[in-house]
Amino acid sequence: MTIAALLLAAAVALPAAAQEYTLRATANSNEQDEDYDGLVVFKDYVEKASNGAIEVELFIGTQLCASGAECLQGVADGSIDIFVTTSGGAAGIFPYVQVFDLPYVMRDDRVAEAVLTDGDFTRLLREKALEDSGGAIRIMTIGNTGGWRNFANTQRTIDSPDDLEGMKIRTVVADLPQQLVETLGGSPTPISWPELFTSLQTGVVEGTKNGITDIMNMKFPDAGLTYLTLDGHAYMAAIWVMNNDAFLSLPEDLRRVVVDGFTQLQQATFASPKRKSIQAYRDFVEAGGEIYVPSPAEMQAFAEAVTPVYDWFSESVDGGEEVLTALREAVDAAEADIDAGYAAELN
Repeated sequence: MTIAALLLAAAVALPAAAQEYTLRATANSNEQDEDYDGLVVFKDYVEKASNGAIEVELFIGTQLCASGAECLQGVADGSIDIFVTTSGGAAGIFPYVQVFDLPYVMRDDRVAEAVLTDGDFTRLLREKALEDSGGAIRIMTIGNTGGWRNFANTQRTIDSPDDLEGMKIRTVVADLPQQLVETLGGSPTPISWPELFTSLQTGVVEGTKNGITDIMNMKFPDAGLTYLTLDGHAYMAAIWVMNNDAFLSLPEDLRRVVVDGFTQLQQATFASPKRKSIQAYRDFVEAGGEIYVPSPAEMQAFAEAVTPVYDWFSESVDGGEEVLTALREAVDAAEADIDAGYAAELN
């Protein structure tokens, strides 16, 4: 019998350990969302790898809390163990996480995933979040939720920054997305996610900044959202946090299991939007939508138009300059490594 077979037989023969710890994990989404995919993978891995010592309870939707701020407070006070938030949802407590909303910083999935998998940048955010939360909230990993943000609207094709002039664009309440829309000449209009469909339908807003899976999950073409420009201006980061006391209360071997579980979760959320977007783009076109891919020259025009947003972030956001510098350094390192790989593999 091979060593692998012996190990497998031993694992099967071992009785499951008594359940000793319960982790309550929540996501304000639904079962079609990447966050749910990640949690299913996390639950399966952690419960098996801990041999039953850890049970993970999933609460999908608003059963435990209804907003990012409320859920983060739940993590801080220990009523929730694990939660996933967007940068906009966490900006009120950790304003520097809005760095993920800065446009055109990371060029593609390979760069973004290399930056977030390497760990140095995530560890910086973890240290800052622990300090700012009084040691209560620990960033475990950063995955993806919906791919990349693109400009979509009900009015016209957007192929240059000028096309956004005067357009009412839905944003979250966070400062940076509003600053970005203003810089491009649009009119930022904070609207809650559940109200966006009706707001598009009635003209309260004319556009939004979302990934294709979110657009189709919410059936926004039925509300008149017809035009989609694939400018990919921001990576839709999913910031997974955990109550720090709950994490540190675990024995070291089980903390290792949880850390590995979040790595599995991260990989699942990297992959899920790529697969789901294939059908989502088809469905968008079949619903009468138009997809526009900017040329390199047009992308350069967008990038040049948003440069004031970087200055605003560095000067106005607490911790902004430090975090943006660290992200740019991580991006440069990732791009250099990837480009070196191209040089070696393409010749």
